[in-house]
Amino acid sequence: MPTTRSFQRSSVELMLEQYGMIYVKPINGTFGNGVIRIEKNNGAHPLFTFQIGESKYSFSEFDSMFRKLLSVKRDKAYIAQQGIHLLKYSGRRFDLRVMVQKNPQSQWETTGMIGRVAHPRKIVTNYHAGGTPMPVTPLLKESMSSEQVITYQSRLRKLGIDIAKALERRYPRLKEIGVDVAIDHHLKPWVLEVNTMPDPFLFKKLPSRAVFRKIYQYAVAYGRFAVHKRKR
Repeated sequence: MPTTRSFQRSSVELMLEQYGMIYVKPINGTFGNGVIRIEKNNGAHPLFTFQIGESKYSFSEFDSMFRKLLSVKRDKAYIAQQGIHLLKYSGRRFDLRVMVQKNPQSQWETTGMIGRVAHPRKIVTNYHAGGTPMPVTPLLKESMSSEQVITYQSRLRKLGIDIAKALERRYPRLKEIGVDVAIDHHLKPWVLEVNTMPDPFLFKKLPSRAVFRKIYQYAVAYGRFAVHKRKR
């Protein structure tokens, strides 16, 4: 996992010094709203830059940058997280969503994976922020062979199940998770966050509807969605 700390002046300053790029985001955010990407460009001008949505700001020193940051962030709890330089597809950053659910036998199963390709002018990959959902295989094929893609996807499916089992020990009523995974230029996977109410309808964007149908059927089976019976 990327290094993650509570948002405060000292953590932002220290993490920028350590990593050069960080993300500042709400603890309870949705659809990528309120996420800010901050960079420290050592030896360059401007020294600091940050972006939220499509708005970009530049600063010559930390104090002015941090004042502006406080003015644009939402009035809620935030975290600061080590930035990961994502793999790109056709020049656009992407990450992956791994869907893990309890199957009808009450066993954890990775039921779907989908790529999320960021809008060219935005820093988040979320569909509701203009991101493009895509199958995982073509995204990975730009960086690895077909055989490596198969192995890598198996690794991600196991990772999702391992995370679900670990969380279940703390939250025994857990039935589903959505794991957001970033892949860096060394092909190392990073767990950005785990969602306990992941959006299953994102998987309707895949060319094959079979993945979504399975995800939805499992969700109905453990009671997330009500089943409406037809009247005779």
